Amino acid sequence: MFEFYIFKYMLGTLYIVSTPIGNLDDITYRAISTLKEVDYVFCEDTRVTKKLLSRFEINTPVQTYHQHSDRAKYMEVVEMLKSGTNIALVTDAGTPGISDPGNELIEYVYKNISDAKIVPIPGASAVITALSVSGFPTDKFVFMGFPPHKNKRKKFFLEVMNNKYTTVLYESSHRIEKTLRELSEVLEEENEIVVGRELTKKFESFYRGKISDVANMKIPAKGEFVIIIRITN
Repeated sequence: MFEFYIFKYMLGTLYIVSTPIGNLDDITYRAISTLKEVDYVFCEDTRVTKKLLSRFEINTPVQTYHQHSDRAKYMEVVEMLKSGTNIALVTDAGTPGISDPGNELIEYVYKNISDAKIVPIPGASAVITALSVSGFPTDKFVFMGFPPHKNKRKKFFLEVMNNKYTTVLYESSHRIEKTLRELSEVLEEENEIVVGRELTKKFESFYRGKISDVANMKIPAKGEFVIIIRITN
């Protein structure tokens, strides 16, 4: 029993830290203090994260964790936590685990450390940011992430069409025109959408209207996009 309590005392904490989606001033005081106090920050791109850390004079060492990380990286995190190391997990922008591989690491930690301590440090999320200004019903909504690049796109958009609630998608600059066109092909004419571009950044902009109208707007194919669809089945 004595040894068991020593083990619990030594167990490190994994903090899931939300970071700004564009404007660096959107970081929280709690996020800054957490990033300063942990032993390591695991991130998608060290260049992006080091820029953020430098802005707030945070000198915590960084290591990479991203969608291509293998099982050895998962095991490394588990062993670090078991040895009492405190770790912060961040994504390039927004909340880890939301449309990125952070959820896979969290699941692995829970499966391998029965009493794992995983603490959320909330903050920015592009989904919630866009929904907050959409004017669409948000008491219930469906988030579907990024549409597939190639295979199963038709199935994906048919699922969107059959949803009952306000639906949110992400899209990149490379496929925004294609995605809007494909949405206009499956949705009813009266379906309204909002497209948010470069949220919280200098060139933040919103485009709203019926799907056919927005699909024909000259939206700059630059930056990152959130698409919100008002379902009127």
